[in-house]
Amino acid sequence: MNDLVLKGGRLFDPAGGLDRTGDIAFAGNKIAAIGEGLQGRQVIDAAGLIVSPGMIDLHTHVYWGGNALGVDPLSYARKSACPTLIDTGSAGPGNYAGFAAHVIAPAPVRILAYLHVSFAGVFAWSREVMVGESQDMRLMAPKAAARVAAEHPDTVIGIKIRLGRRTSGQNGMGVFAHALDVAERTGLPIMAHIDEPPPSYAELVSALRPGDVLTHCFRPFPNTPVGPNGRVRAAVLEARERGVVFDIGHGQGSFAFETARAMLDQGFAPDVISSDIHTLCLDGPAHDLVTTMTKFLHLGMSLPDVVRAVTATPAAALRRPDLARLAPGAPGDASLIAIEEGPVVLEDTTGATLTAERRIAARGVVCHGRYLGGPGDTDEI
Repeated sequence: MNDLVLKGGRLFDPAGGLDRTGDIAFAGNKIAAIGEGLQGRQVIDAAGLIVSPGMIDLHTHVYWGGNALGVDPLSYARKSACPTLIDTGSAGPGNYAGFAAHVIAPAPVRILAYLHVSFAGVFAWSREVMVGESQDMRLMAPKAAARVAAEHPDTVIGIKIRLGRRTSGQNGMGVFAHALDVAERTGLPIMAHIDEPPPSYAELVSALRPGDVLTHCFRPFPNTPVGPNGRVRAAVLEARERGVVFDIGHGQGSFAFETARAMLDQGFAPDVISSDIHTLCLDGPAHDLVTTMTKFLHLGMSLPDVVRAVTATPAAALRRPDLARLAPGAPGDASLIAIEEGPVVLEDTTGATLTAERRIAARGVVCHGRYLGGPGDTDEI
């Protein structure tokens, strides 16, 4: 007998070529079967809903209780129908053991992490105090970061560095060398944050390697991927050709409709759509992953491309393609979402708004073969 069956939903896996109505069953922590008339100990009615591969939010901050930015992972997973959350630098080598033991291990959702090369990660970022952890070179801890990454191979999937006037001050690209050292030593990819110059957008993206991730890729002026002539910068096009991954990382200050329109009009869609969710943007303007997805659906990306940007593409960036499949034997993850009709006002991080006529809404999440509920559920798991 299967443990769980999602019954009668639209099974939708664009990367896998699946788009049909049917049942999907889970046994243990795996997908057991796809078909009709499947039975299970727990049955969830998915009629009228889209059942996608388990969505991946490639940029989150879920070190709940460990720093001011961290949100509760289960509550957020339910809010976004997202079973896999990638924490991006909330912890560094000085406090990663606590993050792993007290948040990652007991969480009913999957949490993987980009380990910050700064000793304590993003340790002082709140409404009251904002200290860029990359401003002080004394906090760069490449030897310790390499050691901690080797000690936690199951959860550390990359190295994080934040660059820009607000986060690295006048150090510019100086701190990037430390992240690159760790990445080369460990064989892990880098996720690089960019804010206002220095360094310039072009300078940073030119230094990234195939498989590295540039997050906040559609950020507002100053330091956008669009040059003063309105065209996508040559360094950006060269980086995509080289295999750099472009990730939205919406957050509190890192996404602009103006930039997105310019990029999409020139055929440059993001590789990955992510929220950069944290306490300062949980109530807006980012809200959650499904709201960020809605913005791109409204801006003209197709539903298959939007779903691919939160499933197959981030899974490839993580080197975990198994996480983005709806197929027997795959990890037991799934996202239940709906397309709701009716106007919704959307806001970017500059205060600009637009009105969409439909939205993507979370309805439920399955992780490790367990149904964890949906938005508004508060039961402990």
